[in-house]
Amino acid sequence: MTNLPISRRTVLKGLGVSMALPLLDAMLPKLALGQAAAQVFPRRLAVVYFPMGVFTRDWTMSATGAAYTLSKTAQPLAPYKSDILILSGLTADKARPHGDGGGDHARAQATFLTGKQARKSTTDIHIGVSMDYVISQRIGQQTRFPSLEIGCEGGRQSGGCDPGYSCAYTSNLSWRSESTPNPKETNPRSVFDRLFGGNNAGDARANQQRRQRYNQSILDFVLEDARSLNTQVGLNDQRRVDEYLTSIRELEHRITNFSQQAQTLQPDMRRPDSIQASMGFGPNAGGNADFRQHLRIMADLLTVAFQTDVTRIITHVQATEMSNRSYRFIDVPEGHHDISHHLGDPEKGVKFQKINQFHVEQFAYLLSRLKSVREGNGTLLDNCMILFGSGNGDGGRHNHDNLPIVLAGKGGGTVSPGRHLRYTRDTPLCNLHLELMDRMGVTVNSFGDSTGRLRNLS
Repeated sequence: MTNLPISRRTVLKGLGVSMALPLLDAMLPKLALGQAAAQVFPRRLAVVYFPMGVFTRDWTMSATGAAYTLSKTAQPLAPYKSDILILSGLTADKARPHGDGGGDHARAQATFLTGKQARKSTTDIHIGVSMDYVISQRIGQQTRFPSLEIGCEGGRQSGGCDPGYSCAYTSNLSWRSESTPNPKETNPRSVFDRLFGGNNAGDARANQQRRQRYNQSILDFVLEDARSLNTQVGLNDQRRVDEYLTSIRELEHRITNFSQQAQTLQPDMRRPDSIQASMGFGPNAGGNADFRQHLRIMADLLTVAFQTDVTRIITHVQATEMSNRSYRFIDVPEGHHDISHHLGDPEKGVKFQKINQFHVEQFAYLLSRLKSVREGNGTLLDNCMILFGSGNGDGGRHNHDNLPIVLAGKGGGTVSPGRHLRYTRDTPLCNLHLELMDRMGVTVNSFGDSTGRLRNLS
């Protein structure tokens, strides 16, 4: 075994495979006296978006500070209360009409990371560059992928979805220019192959076809490199690599099962109407497979991407604005969009709250996965900032103030979670974005409709 650390960029290679590794002890330099451990572990940022806002009565927290009580809808976050900040009072002002009339869903999603007003048109798309893309352009060269854009519902890039607005606004969260989105990948197999495929596209395709033909695992192609690695690292690292490879094999198996399931239309699923079909909610997008499984596989892929440092910026759209997915599996057979228009109806409110809580549960699952990965004396979650929220406040009112926003993780020691912070009315969401950009090493004077930096995060 060599006395020198191996490179952080060490990968296991095979035909069409380039498997990045988690952080090993052998990759860590010996810290000089007084050097902070935080300098060793990179910070990561993910944005997890859910649509249509919340049933406000069951989302609102009872108090502020560390002594607050989680609301009914936020209860799944109880095991992670010390890892999260609840941020109340933030506003996406540019999602408001400002004379443009209807279209709150399109504006909500398009504005969430841009802080810009979407041009009301089905053909002349115009919005701003999103916060995640700004960061990726400044630090993305440090990782294999500058950023990843993933989700669990597809969408069109043209035509109209929310009346008067292009489907591009409701289909995308990340934007690289005023008229060009960063489309999300909704197929877990495609995300998996992108994370572990080699740099040669031809070899990667050949590897994928061979695995499918002979029912092979991606690990079958890197066994020789894995054996060689074991001769260079200590017992703790050998154990860590073995656990990691086992988890990848299990994830690959789950993806295979999910992909097979997604090809079959389940008999209790409502067939999508024309708008839903146009937005990609059919079987090919995984819409008719187990939605919970889809969300959790994507959470596992997000975790692996951060764990192996192949990227430090990820956007994840749990479901898109205007989605009318049925949640029959939690006893809500009506569509999400339909039920969000509860207008104070108690029965609809109960069902809408169930959908909200389901999405919070999936966010809690992501936190559990991030917290299960050790990094030094802490966890992967400690070195992350995970923004969870929606561009709508109350789903029935279509307001864009007092948004449901959660920030999880410690940002490498730069965030102090475990509190509920309530900000004054109409505090811009983009003030939070400025703070997140600062912590990712990207400092700008303003962003979107910001009026300053958000106070009290640390």
